[in-house]
Amino acid sequence: MPTSSAILTVNAGSSSLQLHLVAGQEIVATAHEERVPDRERVEGMLAEILDGREERVTGVAHRLVHGGAHIRTPLIADDAAVEQVRAIVDVDPLHLEPALAVLAAARRRLPDVPHVLCPDTAFHADLPEPAAVYPLPQEWRREYGLRRYGFHGLSYAWALGRAAELLGRRAGELRLVLAHLGGGASVCAVDRGRSVDTSMGFTPLEGLPMSKRSGSVDPGMLLWLLEGSRLTVEQLREGLYHRSGLLGLSAGRSGDTRDLVRAAETGDADARLALEVFARGAAREIAAVATALDGLDAIVFTGEIGWDQPEVREAVCARLGVLGVSIPQRADVAEDGLVSAPGAAVPVLVVRPREELQLARDALGALGEAPAP
Repeated sequence: MPTSSAILTVNAGSSSLQLHLVAGQEIVATAHEERVPDRERVEGMLAEILDGREERVTGVAHRLVHGGAHIRTPLIADDAAVEQVRAIVDVDPLHLEPALAVLAAARRRLPDVPHVLCPDTAFHADLPEPAAVYPLPQEWRREYGLRRYGFHGLSYAWALGRAAELLGRRAGELRLVLAHLGGGASVCAVDRGRSVDTSMGFTPLEGLPMSKRSGSVDPGMLLWLLEGSRLTVEQLREGLYHRSGLLGLSAGRSGDTRDLVRAAETGDADARLALEVFARGAAREIAAVATALDGLDAIVFTGEIGWDQPEVREAVCARLGVLGVSIPQRADVAEDGLVSAPGAAVPVLVVRPREELQLARDALGALGEAPAP
């Protein structure tokens, strides 16, 4: 890729939109909206980030949270691929609907450059069958494609590469547990470069409690709530996705751990409970996926909370003594690196989330170009 060229990365989340212009390992320009923008605002953001730079763009990389059964690797976003995504929107409307809307706007704005769909699920596409399968009737699994897909793959791919660099070893020889802790949160066991277990499943709702999502809860309880006119399907969906997790546990105070840490320090019992449940859930999932490994070379924290919330990291690690993990010795970090004590039985690393750089790498790979070192 010529040094003057760049990849535009598009990360449409469930409640935000991030655009980055990436040249090599450098971020040339950014645009960020802390809510799902409407069509006019999306077009405005594209205009802002491309202002005077449009000719540099040789490709556009779109984060696709859920690739379903058919989009298993990064691929060109032609009309056929877009229809494959539309066919599974009902599986994850929270992420796929905004992603499709931004994709359409970006294709209108940049019709003459290739657009690449980069699925988060690609990192887990080859999960071992015992980790991917659900204990459900075979006919359901076959007819509806019910399996564990896993998510946060772009974050995990970047964290795996950085962990290998920091440890001075090849990714293909490491046994790691990666924890992406953010608004959405999950953990993943990586055995010699391959995802072998992960906490999220068919949708990004499974696993540990999150900012506003419940994580795993008793399915029998959900069935009970749907019976007898207690809740409608829409009410249940809205509650599980938008009013649960840290927000629900803190009685509506906040889904942001920074707010909750401050509130807990002033004696807020609900905030303290929310943080304790979150740390317990993260530690429980880390310990669970670690059973897929025959040893543990390191635990890696990433995501917004994993990167810059030392109180949460420490609370999680305090529950992992059974794995030989000690409480980290370093709190605030300004760069990727070890936070555990020298010589720790299980090193604990922190890696800044850089999904935009992984998106650019994946897009270049799909376009047949080698990413810049």
